[in-house]
Amino acid sequence: MAQPTTVESEVARFRRDIDQVLRERIRETIQVVLEEELSDALGCHRHDRTPTRAGYRNGSIEREITTETGNQRLRIPRGRLSRNDGTTAEFRSEILPRYARRTRRVDDAILCVYLAGGNTRRIRKAMAPLLGEENLSKSAISRVVSRLKALFAEWNSRDLSNESYAVVMLDGFHLKVRLARRVVSVPILAALGIAEDGAKRLIALQLVTSETGASWSGFVGGMLDRGLNPPRLLVTDGHGGLKKARNAWGDVEVQRCTQHKRANLLTHCPKHAHGELKRDFHAIINAANHGLAMKAYKSFLSKWSSLCPSVARSLEEAGTDLLTFYRFPKSLWRGLRTTNSLENLNREFRRRTKTQGSFSTEASALTLLYGLVAFGQITMRRIAGHQHVASMLQLAEGAA
Repeated sequence: MAQPTTVESEVARFRRDIDQVLRERIRETIQVVLEEELSDALGCHRHDRTPTRAGYRNGSIEREITTETGNQRLRIPRGRLSRNDGTTAEFRSEILPRYARRTRRVDDAILCVYLAGGNTRRIRKAMAPLLGEENLSKSAISRVVSRLKALFAEWNSRDLSNESYAVVMLDGFHLKVRLARRVVSVPILAALGIAEDGAKRLIALQLVTSETGASWSGFVGGMLDRGLNPPRLLVTDGHGGLKKARNAWGDVEVQRCTQHKRANLLTHCPKHAHGELKRDFHAIINAANHGLAMKAYKSFLSKWSSLCPSVARSLEEAGTDLLTFYRFPKSLWRGLRTTNSLENLNREFRRRTKTQGSFSTEASALTLLYGLVAFGQITMRRIAGHQHVASMLQLAEGAA
């Protein structure tokens, strides 16, 4: 086996020296931050004598912490804080909570690897160059992942009365999950909201065994029970289950997804006439205003009732719900006439979960999907024309 050259040895030594210096600087920085935190809580620095002093220091303890640069042995300052009744209470650091053995950045890194499809073995292998495998036991990784499950449970049951959305989009997609001792493809129902600033936010997720009217009604009803305010506009496809669920929203205006309807029309049309059908349909959804769109809509029905009656019947099924987006600012038309914003999110969900094959439980599937959004693994741009979303929301509040 070849021995390292002098240059290689010098490079290796240089890297070790740099690593040692960095670790020492990080350790010193953490120590200073912990000291400052205690000083702020006491209202004075070490050895100060002030009348506003809120307690006293009480020595320190040593603790070994796993940081993003490996293990660090820290001296944790201790203190007693004065209470109004004359007693004292032990100071508790928020930067480094009691019993913590890892920094939050390390925990976040573990979660990121988990959300990227890593199991315990992959996580330990990915983090080993920084932390060393001996510093990440299986139980430690499981505790970090359980933190994500707790966050999902809190998010999934949160009060929605403080959340207002100008637009709510509803759609579903399928994932493979083990249920009743067998891996099956099951629907995941999703709701996406467009907030006042145009930001897209995931509102709710729910796994069901089938996309029936009862399933969608239960999903929508669950959001309403948690206080979700009615949106200005509801955007959906033409799924039969969704049609029944829409009734729970009362008088909310509905926009049928034009992209889903175009695909549906094409299934009723002979292939040789697809180009002509697309041109006629685009004349409806790309009109300059609502009046011209209605004219194109009627012309489409008149023409295709004789050319291909099933195409005309399919368009009539959607009705003028296809044209609701024309009532809002033109800059928003492109984003409001389809469920593409939610379709894109669902596509990302499927892409990011391909490495999983299947999920062992319903909870693990939903937790991972939530984590992908909550921890920024999937990001969503604001809707086109977001400057005009606020006016939509104000109209909804005035109508209420």
